[in-house]
Amino acid sequence: MHKLTTSTIAALEEMLQNTARSAPGDFLPIQFLGGIQAGQVIGHLNPDFVPYLQESLLKNPIPHVEMDHDRLTICNAKPLILSGSLAKLADRMHQGGFIPGWRNEDFAWIDQNGHEYFRLERSAFRTFGFRSMATHINGYTKAGNLWLGRRSETKATDPGRLDNIAAGGIGADETPWVNARRELWEEAGVPPQISDQIEPIGRIHMRRPVLGRGFHDEQLYVYDLELAENFFPTNHDGEVSGFIEIPLSEAAARILADEFTSDAAFVTADFILRNTKAI
Repeated sequence: MHKLTTSTIAALEEMLQNTARSAPGDFLPIQFLGGIQAGQVIGHLNPDFVPYLQESLLKNPIPHVEMDHDRLTICNAKPLILSGSLAKLADRMHQGGFIPGWRNEDFAWIDQNGHEYFRLERSAFRTFGFRSMATHINGYTKAGNLWLGRRSETKATDPGRLDNIAAGGIGADETPWVNARRELWEEAGVPPQISDQIEPIGRIHMRRPVLGRGFHDEQLYVYDLELAENFFPTNHDGEVSGFIEIPLSEAAARILADEFTSDAAFVTADFILRNTKAI
């Protein structure tokens, strides 16, 4: 195990205590009406977005979507029907300039029992504060170093920041396991015979407001993967500008210097704390 100072470890531990923040009090709650999820708050809307949406829905209502002064209500319907209504809602917000980085890729909203309620353009999830899912993989060597990727400067979210060796949102038809292996190949060139060795670690629930955007609510499925000393990551999808291999002590310093994406910082801090001891 690598050794870090007690003050650095304390700083990382304190950081990990703040993974899930509450939505700001002025954010408009979004809740279900009807069905077994009746009354459950499933999202939060930035108050800066509210006037536009209120005016839009007043002029052109959308089935299964209701809005008043203190909440946005999504009425229960079959998943395919509800997905159609929310697609219209997202398209309208996109036209208003409130959903940047449109991806033409769907995420699914899934309840705690694993049931899917609707699908929606992935970039809309943050605008509405809906809970999404992603995988993050810690790529490490037997010597104890971490491989980190640097996000492309063209990324819509967190360009140029450090990230895990691979990470990505879980699509509507993916499991975490399938997604992790796909992202490892696309982002870091890790072939299936190596990515098959990923070790599931657990989940980290991330919740935080994003300035000027919305509310980020995401379940991070965390994996570890030991890589051979002669393995060098190679990006295939253009989303990573390069990779660095660094010791855990340097990774900790870069976390505290705010060089990481928020999600990768927490995932990496968790890995460091699981694999270090203080001096």
